[in-house]
Amino acid sequence: MKINELNIDFMGKGRLALILSIVLMLVSIVSLFTRGLEFGIDFTGGTLVEVSYTRPAELSAIREALEQGGYGDAVVQHFGATTDVMIRLAPREGLGSTQVSEDILKILRAGGEEVRLQRVEFVGPQVGEELANQGILAVLWVIGGILIYIWFRFSGWQLAVNCVIGLVHDVIITLGFFSVFGIEFDLTVLAAVMAVAGYSLNDTIVVFDRVRENFLRMRKTTPFEVMNAAVNQTLSRTIITGGTTLATVIALYLFGGDTMRGFSLAMIVGIVFGTYSSIFVASYLAVRMGVDKNTFMIPEKEGAEADRP
Repeated sequence: MKINELNIDFMGKGRLALILSIVLMLVSIVSLFTRGLEFGIDFTGGTLVEVSYTRPAELSAIREALEQGGYGDAVVQHFGATTDVMIRLAPREGLGSTQVSEDILKILRAGGEEVRLQRVEFVGPQVGEELANQGILAVLWVIGGILIYIWFRFSGWQLAVNCVIGLVHDVIITLGFFSVFGIEFDLTVLAAVMAVAGYSLNDTIVVFDRVRENFLRMRKTTPFEVMNAAVNQTLSRTIITGGTTLATVIALYLFGGDTMRGFSLAMIVGIVFGTYSSIFVASYLAVRMGVDKNTFMIPEKEGAEADRP
């Protein structure tokens, strides 16, 4: 059987999927309020030092040396080649970025290693807080704009509301994943969350566009049957788009290095749950909220019946 001839009863599993989504969202929200996010120095402020070795650097040895030198909280990772090392440090009272970088170089060179300073960057806590606030504001603006656009695009509040519900669902679960597992949240992860929002929205709009076409063609079927048909008809597109994107970000997660790990992980989680929410959450709730053929019918003007021959 060809994939475009499938007739999977997605809506029949909608209630179970909705329960699962509610549980995941509750876990995410509780974790976000109790544990919060493990913000990187982009948000909390701190010093970033990039150094280069003449031979492949051993991160465990670098961490041990920094711990002995009084920098036990340093985050050490490769970026790019194995000879390049990035060190992230929390703010230290009374110490500027220049003094911190000099201390780091002195510690790293103590064992006779040839270490060259590549870059030093300082992010103040005030700037970090401003970035966090702007990120939240950007998400709220996106949600508001989407709600207005979908409302006019499909001439119905139900689909607009469910597009936003699906988007919020994906964003909260992605943020909750980072909160529950204590994974560092920086600007690259924020960018991935915004990309996830756009990806989820695009997938949901494709399904809803087919829903509108089906309601205008399939006049004698129930809303659940119309929604099932729409999801099945767009399934091949969903699998191809989601599968290729997922394969790319998985490769990025495995081979992109530590600097891209947070971004690619957020994309993986977001794509999986974005596809899931488009098929189950947004579509199922739309029918439950009363979407039917009348939602898409253009009302006739008064006197149109009398003008007909």
